[in-house]
Amino acid sequence: MDRIVRASAANAQIRIFAADTRNLVEEARTKHNTSPVATAALGRLMTAAAMMSEMLKSEDDLLTLKISGDGPIGSILVTTDYQANVKGYVGNPNVDLPLNSKGKLDVSGAIGAGRLDVIRDLGLKEPYVGQTPLISGEIAEDLTYYFANSEQVPSSVGLGVLVDRDYSVKCAGGFIVQLLPYAQDSVIDLLEENLKEIKSVTSFFAEGNTPEDLIGVICKGMDLTITETVPTRFYCNCDKHRVEKALISIGKEELKSLIEEGKAVTLNCGFCNTDYTFEVSELEELLKKCK
Repeated sequence: MDRIVRASAANAQIRIFAADTRNLVEEARTKHNTSPVATAALGRLMTAAAMMSEMLKSEDDLLTLKISGDGPIGSILVTTDYQANVKGYVGNPNVDLPLNSKGKLDVSGAIGAGRLDVIRDLGLKEPYVGQTPLISGEIAEDLTYYFANSEQVPSSVGLGVLVDRDYSVKCAGGFIVQLLPYAQDSVIDLLEENLKEIKSVTSFFAEGNTPEDLIGVICKGMDLTITETVPTRFYCNCDKHRVEKALISIGKEELKSLIEEGKAVTLNCGFCNTDYTFEVSELEELLKKCK
């Protein structure tokens, strides 16, 4: 089961989130039939969103992460709720690039230059929107920059997705470490030294380590308290009734036009790639419900 582990360390001067998201990312890969580099990009952002769901305060809160780049992958959109139900998609799931100079999947090259939007819908009239430029396109570094510059929270983010030879997801996960305002210099120095030991998130999880093991390395030499462990999953709340409401919302004239064509209409949910088909007779029933 995929899960997120939350912890605090150094007498609550640091808070840490670590996650194992292999199944979540594999389900996204299967639903969208993503190429390896698209799997890595989408998986990293979904992993980040899963951990950031633990920063939401209310059961009705929603979080959306959007990357808009000028690279061949197009945009990446991921959303999560308070319970770490995550869904997402990429603009071009079939993008294929050579490995980068380090022999790794070229996520940065697929994304290109652009911006990161972090949208928190807290049930107010307008959602909170934070926006920062992409620093590297590797996603982890971009989120690190976002936290420091948009939320003024010094952070370190690590994300990784390892794609197997058959294109399935071998492992996926990550961490977010954040300093609280009263963190002492000695704690910061120790944290920086510990983070140097994590050369690669994918390598760490590929060796069979757990989120707890990851937190243990990050917080070595500090007092540590695991405060919560919660499940996370790929989940889309779309259904035919929701799609019906969307069709009704387009108005009478548009529905009449679809009916006059005399053909069934198929709509696709971008988040989970599910098709919903409406026969002409069903469209006629929906027309009766239009105001």
